[in-house]
Amino acid sequence: MSRASIAAYALRLYLALVLGAAGAAAQTPVRGTIENAGGQPIAGATISDTAGKALAISGADGGFVLAAPPGQIEVTAMHYVAAVVTIVPGQPLRVVLQQPLETVVVTAYRSPLGAEDSPASTRTMNRQQLEQAAPPTLDSKLREVPGFQLFRRSSSLVANPTTEGISLRGLGSTAASRSLVVLDDVPLNDPYGGWIHWEELPELVVHSVEVVRGGASDLYGSSAIGGVISVIPVRPQATELEVTTSGGSESTLDDGALATVERGAWSGLASAGLLATDGYTLIAPALRGPVDQPSNVHAQNGLVEVERTLRQGHGCEAERIFVRSNVLNEIRHNGTPDQYNATRLWRGAAGADWNDFALRLWGSDEHFRQTFSSINTARTSEKLTRFAFDPADELGAALRWHRPVGAHALILAGADTHDVRAEDSELLFSGAGGTLDTAAEQRQTGVWGEALLTPQNWTLSGAARLDHFSNFNARQFSSPTPAAALPSFSETVFDPRLGVVRRIGTSLSLNASGFRAYRAPTENELYRTGQVGQQMTEPNPNLRSERATGWETGFQAELRNWGSSVRASYFWTQVNRPITALTLSVTPTSELLERENLGQIESRGVSLDYAMQPEQWVGIDGGYQFARATVTKFAPQPNLVGKWIPQVPQNMATAQVRLSRPRWGLISLQGRVGGRQFDDDANLYLLHGYFQLDATAEHSLGRHVAAFVAGENLFDRSIEVGKTPLTTLGTPRVARVGVRVSFGN
Repeated sequence: MSRASIAAYALRLYLALVLGAAGAAAQTPVRGTIENAGGQPIAGATISDTAGKALAISGADGGFVLAAPPGQIEVTAMHYVAAVVTIVPGQPLRVVLQQPLETVVVTAYRSPLGAEDSPASTRTMNRQQLEQAAPPTLDSKLREVPGFQLFRRSSSLVANPTTEGISLRGLGSTAASRSLVVLDDVPLNDPYGGWIHWEELPELVVHSVEVVRGGASDLYGSSAIGGVISVIPVRPQATELEVTTSGGSESTLDDGALATVERGAWSGLASAGLLATDGYTLIAPALRGPVDQPSNVHAQNGLVEVERTLRQGHGCEAERIFVRSNVLNEIRHNGTPDQYNATRLWRGAAGADWNDFALRLWGSDEHFRQTFSSINTARTSEKLTRFAFDPADELGAALRWHRPVGAHALILAGADTHDVRAEDSELLFSGAGGTLDTAAEQRQTGVWGEALLTPQNWTLSGAARLDHFSNFNARQFSSPTPAAALPSFSETVFDPRLGVVRRIGTSLSLNASGFRAYRAPTENELYRTGQVGQQMTEPNPNLRSERATGWETGFQAELRNWGSSVRASYFWTQVNRPITALTLSVTPTSELLERENLGQIESRGVSLDYAMQPEQWVGIDGGYQFARATVTKFAPQPNLVGKWIPQVPQNMATAQVRLSRPRWGLISLQGRVGGRQFDDDANLYLLHGYFQLDATAEHSLGRHVAAFVAGENLFDRSIEVGKTPLTTLGTPRVARVGVRVSFGN
């Protein structure tokens, strides 16, 4: 026998022995135990293969036996985070499951729970869904969440800042948002006006967005009547670089870059973005005149963060300290040569997450400028009437503490304070001219506590917050009139919340919750005259806070074998003393309104969210909201009772279909339907319903490069967004083409 034959025979014999031993090991039963982080056994846990087939159930001692173990198993148990474990032949398994209570992943609702165990109605858009949405702005991407809209239907690319407040749960908004937006627990609502600067953050910094619908003042204080939107930023945990650039219709540019660096315990992030468009003319074609021109925005933003990891915490959350700063610089043209506004906003934040505590310190400095004008009936000439300069400074601090109590309880507590000092300085060009200066300070300080219990198949939560809000040092100077003091006021508000969830099996949960909430008036609502088109809204220094009471109940079903989930809720919210804009006078070309505490409004209805994946390459999600939102009390004007809340439709629906295969790339279709609504308190100006279809397509050009196209309003529908009193329209058909380049992990 030759040497080659002997070597081949030896190799075959060795492989037979190895494979035979591996096969025998694969058939050897595997014993294991399942425990929690405290070393206590977990009974009733399900052990499945990667296809979802149940293999065993853990006993009272947490033990289980697998007669024919696969290569990997998934272990799931109620109230615990699922774990995927690789089996090593011949070795016993010890699986440690982490409870959300132990990993302390605090969501926007500040209760660390999965969707099935939370009484809050929550919708999350991850990084992939945000990238696949056709519009470039965050507000337009979030319109995929049913019930989410700005005060008007128009995109923030062309909207006046005073119409960029959020409406959730059919509550509407005015210049200010009735919902709170936070970035890593730092509020992003404008300190002076309460609206949202949707171009403030670089697009690539946003990792995901969590939309929590329903009052949350028990945890956040003012402005959380309709809900909380938590923007979750990218964490600098690796060395990576990503660049995206696109351009298209209306001379639109959307460019961004993100770089992250990690060196041992230190990590850093730097990101910048440019978003610009020449826009389009909002006034309907039949009503335009020579003074009408496109509304648009040209914005630049940037964000820098430095972080140091102190140590790896329990579960996946690291203990850390960080410092972050961001800037926004934008200018908007509002449809005529003389109407524009400009914003420069600096924001800084620092914080720490360590042991059972989380600390946040923040501040901002904002300079906001806006011009106002009057236009003649034929829209052939324009006259500048006012120039307003509104500087605002804010400082805030928040401290949060949590502590697990046993295996089925968690308590949280916190305190925060928020101070705003702002001024409105105006040059008056109409009438006798002169100047008008108004300044004031606002402060909110609150303490809150929350308890969370998870016995057996139940999740019980209760929270309460005590707030003290004050508006003080209000004063007004006008030339040539001497200085005058304006009313000061303070309020102490108590906001509780209760929630309960009952799990039925592993696929169905029933939930119910009730809450109180409030929103204090902003300085813009108290002291500054606003203008959108030819609609003027006067301030009211005698406004007081809005008070809301609400509840909701519903269910969530997880159909894992079908790759589907459904959440449905019935909600009811009543707001006393809602701040609204009441009509004082109307002409064919202008309107005069005044801010006022209305008697009472009420919104009740149902919402539905669904997601399904019938095939690996097909994904479908969307939702529907019906909201009956009306005025229920107002003694001074009883004719308003029963009227619809302005800019709130009864019906809204969204749907997104994603088709993804390596050979094709990605195709995503996004549809949105909005029912009819009114643009005024008297329900005289009807805005008809609409349907809009958007689409994106993306294809990989290699490991590091992908090309994409995006189109909005593909059918080029004329969508009515406002009547101020002239009809204005939404985004026409637009398209963009771009590329994404990424390097790193």
